[in-house]
Amino acid sequence: MVVNIDRDLKVKVLVLGDSGVGKSSFTHLISYGQITKNHPGYTIGCSTEIKLHDFKQGTLDEKAFCVEVWDIGASKSHAGSRSIFYNNVNGVILVHDLTNNKSLQNLKKWLNDVLNHESSYGLNSVKVSTSTSTPATEQPPYSGLPLIMIGTKLELVNEVNRASKMTAGRNLSTQLGCTEILLDTSNPKYLVAGSGNSVKLSRFFDKTIEHAMLQRKVSMTTSSNMVTTSSLGHRNATTLGVEGRKRVMTSAASSSGSNKLSPVTSYKSAHLD
Repeated sequence: MVVNIDRDLKVKVLVLGDSGVGKSSFTHLISYGQITKNHPGYTIGCSTEIKLHDFKQGTLDEKAFCVEVWDIGASKSHAGSRSIFYNNVNGVILVHDLTNNKSLQNLKKWLNDVLNHESSYGLNSVKVSTSTSTPATEQPPYSGLPLIMIGTKLELVNEVNRASKMTAGRNLSTQLGCTEILLDTSNPKYLVAGSGNSVKLSRFFDKTIEHAMLQRKVSMTTSSNMVTTSSLGHRNATTLGVEGRKRVMTSAASSSGSNKLSPVTSYKSAHLD
């Protein structure tokens, strides 16, 4: 089956998390469908890969999109300049190390760095609550930008601690209103086609594409409104200019008519001298 590829829509997804949690390994796995042959070094600044994603696979609306996956380096020395990568974002992948509780706790900080950044069209401007729990009667504090959490190094977590690790991650994902995938980035079977993890990831990328479509629609509407407003302003200014000239001409004609002497008056005045 030949799938139509849309190359015009730009879809941008950020991969965020602390250093050493496995962001680069995960990015390589989802982009190429295979594990990295060599252990990736620390990312300086940003590394970008392209993932070809089948949008709404298996439906009549199926179409392939090229998704830009931005693996953001976590070096503290580049923290001040990291925000240059946070423009026009359509989705965020939050990665944490299951053997490192601190990396899980820092995910909200990473997410808030993006959400607090001034974004285009106002689609990302939602701040995540710092509360540790969300009442069951309330909606999750996050909405708008597609999110997914990835817990890595599952193979290093022993059976005794696995339940507590899963509970901690599940609580945070519930608070953020997103799903979580637990995996070993050195083993591609965790994302094999048709698996639960693969379906979750596919749905996430579907949402990022829908977000990009909405972003483009808003941009086009805004541009159209600006053109219409500018056109109306120019037309009104032209109309006012024409009306103004008419008033001036009418006023001048009226003034000229009132000052002009009749032939009789002119004749009498000429002979009185």
